[in-house]
Amino acid sequence: MPTAIRPPMSIATIAKESSEQLSRALAGKKKTDFRLSVGGSNEDIVLPAPAIQLLLEGLTELARGNEVKVLPVQSELTTQEAGDLLNLSRQYIVRLLDEGKIPSHKVGTHRRVRLDDVLAYKQTLDADRLDALKKLVEEAQELRMGY
Repeated sequence: MPTAIRPPMSIATIAKESSEQLSRALAGKKKTDFRLSVGGSNEDIVLPAPAIQLLLEGLTELARGNEVKVLPVQSELTTQEAGDLLNLSRQYIVRLLDEGKIPSHKVGTHRRVRLDDVLAYKQTLDADRLDALKKLVEEAQELRMGY
């Protein structure tokens, strides 16, 4: 799994400036390939539109001081990595795998889960949490609790 990059504040500041410049440069442009000039080089680099979008999203997150990882959706994760991604314990992830809530397979004696399966579960989990929150707000409003 790639190393996460947690930016120091100086990098966050540069990332913020870069993301703003890139956003302005892309404003109103068609989603095609882009040419970038690298300072001090006579060569332009041609990047496909999805790579530019990924770069912009990465810079935006770095500017916020967030950790950034880039993983192929087809990546396989360990139970610990899946737990870290979902902010759940490894043991709880194992229970979810045993219950079939997240598909998995074994590599030798170790379980592996696909990143896209973990992300699909996260989407379901987030939707369930949002529904529960909406219900709590509705109940609070019915009880005139000031929310």
